[in-house]
Amino acid sequence: MAKKKIIILGLGMQGKAALDDIFHNCDVEQIIVADNQSDLNTIRQYSEKNVKLMNIDASDTAQLTLLMKDASLVIDALPGNFAFSVAQVAAKVGVNLVSSMYYINPLEKDLQKIQKLLEQQEQINESAKNNGITILPEFGLDPGIDLVLGAQALSEFDSVDIFNSYGTGLPVDHSAQNTLKYRFSWSVEGVMKACKRPARIIHENRDTEINGLDIFKPENRHIIELDELEMPMECYPNGNSTYYAEIYNIKNTVKSMGRYACRWPGHCDFWERIANSGFLNDEPIQVGSQKVIPIEFTTALLNSQQQFHYNESDKDMALARVDMSGTKDGKNKRVIYQLLDFRDMDTGFTAMQRTVGFTMGIGARLILNDEIPQKGVISPIDVPFKKLENGLKQYNMNITRQEISL
Repeated sequence: MAKKKIIILGLGMQGKAALDDIFHNCDVEQIIVADNQSDLNTIRQYSEKNVKLMNIDASDTAQLTLLMKDASLVIDALPGNFAFSVAQVAAKVGVNLVSSMYYINPLEKDLQKIQKLLEQQEQINESAKNNGITILPEFGLDPGIDLVLGAQALSEFDSVDIFNSYGTGLPVDHSAQNTLKYRFSWSVEGVMKACKRPARIIHENRDTEINGLDIFKPENRHIIELDELEMPMECYPNGNSTYYAEIYNIKNTVKSMGRYACRWPGHCDFWERIANSGFLNDEPIQVGSQKVIPIEFTTALLNSQQQFHYNESDKDMALARVDMSGTKDGKNKRVIYQLLDFRDMDTGFTAMQRTVGFTMGIGARLILNDEIPQKGVISPIDVPFKKLENGLKQYNMNITRQEISL
């Protein structure tokens, strides 16, 4: 088999984890890490072998095209605003791609813009198929692992009445001791935007939209308790369940479906006040002689404080959970699939790096080994459950299954 060249775009937390996975688990001729920085110290433990760091402007499609043209696969670990354009280049060049990002911004409300993006995504799909390559977006923790768990659980039912999925990344133990009981394990800007993102759920067979300013309201949240955790978690709507109901082909049959983020108690009350007080608004306001955009100020303020970032001694956790009820062979049952992971204090990789960065690496390896045969733009639900499960087990990340008779 010919040696492979892998490109990793972005050397943030997830890019570093993806690099570590590919370096230790994939037989490649060369790994090129491309970022807008050129500090070799960031990859010194790999650089003596087959890893090269390149400086690149990811907004320059000519640079991306030149970089990708003779690669076997690209792992996109750049911020989400680059995801769509990177996929367009990959499809045109004819190189496999894995990303943890959405290709259509869940915050987008302009129907004409959404329709145009859908048309462009179909063009990417057709181009990828014609070039015989696979593009796998949304392959991280949430979305990603949760979607694979959902497909596996769904395969165990004849019909599904309730389909709830949960995802979170949180500090644990002493690491949660700050004023927000939260630390940022991914983009601070992304977290702020998610705090006002509209959600769609299916409730009593009806497609229901929840305004972004209402996602934290008491009537839209609930509590779950896990045996592995000392405290309960409060859960609020996160993302578009209707979209995934269509992908799973259950939109017209499922009675209740929701995607939820989980936080420690008190989170929803606090962020409901913040969001409804204007701190997350996009429209600039006059502050003295300057125009200030509130969400940019809030992002910068929180980002500037070390109490909201992880130190080397801090421990985090990541959760993907699917809770499904329905019937099989005329009998009612409930099935729960769950992955709960914690920071590896020996390697330093956080739970979020492990469940997102390593997951992208696993997806890349499955594509390179022809263990995902589909071509074009595919979904995580197309990834075989057992293959992902085996990949996660390499890192002592174990998926549990619980069945309850109803």
